[in-house]
Amino acid sequence: MQTTTPSGRTRGYFGIGAEGVSKSANVGALLRTAHAFGASFCFTLGTGFDARAGRTADTSDTPAHVPLWRFDSTAELHLPKGCKLVGIEIHEDAAELPSFRHPLSAAYVLGPERSSLSPALLARCDHLVRIPTRFSLNLAVAGALVLYDRLLQHGRFADRPVKSGGASEAAPAATGHGHPVFRRTRPAWLDTPAAPEGEQEA
Repeated sequence: MQTTTPSGRTRGYFGIGAEGVSKSANVGALLRTAHAFGASFCFTLGTGFDARAGRTADTSDTPAHVPLWRFDSTAELHLPKGCKLVGIEIHEDAAELPSFRHPLSAAYVLGPERSSLSPALLARCDHLVRIPTRFSLNLAVAGALVLYDRLLQHGRFADRPVKSGGASEAAPAATGHGHPVFRRTRPAWLDTPAAPEGEQEA
C-alpha cells in the first residue's frame, strides 16, 4: 500500500480534466486518479458531470480536497498564468508519451470516450501527446499513464539499477532554502541587538 505523497516529491504543479465525457463514472475515476497523483486542480469542459454518479468511482471524494472547475465551453477555459495545456489525443501531430518532456506547470485534457478533442480545444493546446497503444484506452487509465509518466520525470526518485530489482540507494533528499545569502554586504540590522522591551524609540 502506498503511503507517500507524490505531490510533496515533485516539481511544479499540474491539473487534469476532460471534455465532453458522457459517463460521469468515468470522470469520477479520472478525478480519483488525479487526486492520488497529487493534482492541484481538476476541470471539466462542456460535460454534464453528475457528481452523485461520479462518486460511485471517485471513492476518495476528490472535489472535497482538490478544486474542481467546470467550464461550459472551451472559450471559458481559464488556466493559471504560465500553465501549458497538454491534449492527450491520438493525433498525427502528437508526441509519443515516452519521448515527451512534461512542462513544469501543466493542465492535461482528455476527450470523449468515443470521439476526440474538439477542433477549438485542439487549437488551444500548447502540446499534444499520445500514448503508444494499439487502440484508445479507458479515460482514467489514459490519465493515470500520463500522470505516472510525469511523476517519473519531475519526481525525486533513485535511479533504476542496471540489473533487475529495486534501487539500493535512497531517493535524493529534497533541497532546502538554507540561510539567506547577501550578494554584497550584510545588513547592519542583523547584527544590532534588539532594545529591551519598553526602551524602543517612540
